[in-house]
Amino acid sequence: MPDGTLPVLEVRDLKTVFQTRSGEVHAVNSVSFEVKPGELLGVVGESGSGKSVTMMSLIGLLPSPPADVKEGEVLLDGLDLLKTDINTLRDIRGGKIGFVFQDPMTSLNPVFSVGFQIMEPLRKHMNLSKPAARKRAVELLELVGIPDASRRLKDYPHQFSGGMRQRVMIAIALACDPKVLIADEPTTALDVTIQAQILELVKDLRQKLGMAIVWITHDLGVIAGIADRVMVMYGGQVVEQAPVKELFSNPQHPYTRALLETIPKVHGARAEKLNVIEGQPPILGAEPTACPFRDRCAFRFDRCEQENPSRRIVGKDHDAACFYDFATGGPLRA
Repeated sequence: MPDGTLPVLEVRDLKTVFQTRSGEVHAVNSVSFEVKPGELLGVVGESGSGKSVTMMSLIGLLPSPPADVKEGEVLLDGLDLLKTDINTLRDIRGGKIGFVFQDPMTSLNPVFSVGFQIMEPLRKHMNLSKPAARKRAVELLELVGIPDASRRLKDYPHQFSGGMRQRVMIAIALACDPKVLIADEPTTALDVTIQAQILELVKDLRQKLGMAIVWITHDLGVIAGIADRVMVMYGGQVVEQAPVKELFSNPQHPYTRALLETIPKVHGARAEKLNVIEGQPPILGAEPTACPFRDRCAFRFDRCEQENPSRRIVGKDHDAACFYDFATGGPLRA
């Protein structure tokens, strides 16, 4: 990808709050990122870090109330999705942005055939006739590796295995040739063999179609194998962003380092003890005024309790939100 390529998707200072009986929950706090055409951005972080809520906020998939996107811009080819009317947003969902949900077992409607569910966005967004939509649906099922596609259009979700349902979900997301595909932990519910097949499928489709992909996961092994760039989230914030090789070889945030240390390592027949990140994620009852990772961080010092660090450049295309400078082995000067 040329360095001068303009982003297809830009997110700037996104903030999302949930109104609950016990008060506000600040789930997404000033998140900014961009994705270029043909790029695969991996988004990682533990459960509750804000990965899925961020991506669902982009295209209005969160119920409101309780969710409220307070601030920010979400630019798709220059159009701010947060300021568009609901009809425009519905055209963009499935049309220009495809979304693959986390659980293939519950994401498909059990009372409609798979063919109907693939054809529906084709007829709505591309105004295809029923025969043309059916032909395209067969092509999509073949594209995602489902055999005997023409016959299987008539089948219902319960007649497909978990892996095959996930392939159907990908086919639906790809139906209208979206510019951006957002995949929310699409292999979590699948066994290891099927996961590998889905990952190979995504690599192949990305090469064929040239779309931008945002891949949400907690599995760093998956990210290492498919991503161009990685965005690490914690406490509703982006704490580090870097090219994938740079992130794995030179992490510059304590949380990223801690995540990498939790990956199991085996040396010959001897396995090392599995590392864990001690402590609990932050309670997001207010907009953070201090580093959200400070209570679990081995490198914390006084400034971390008083200020929430902004992302700073730490290398080529590499930034991190931390007051500790790993290059010098000490705190940054205020």
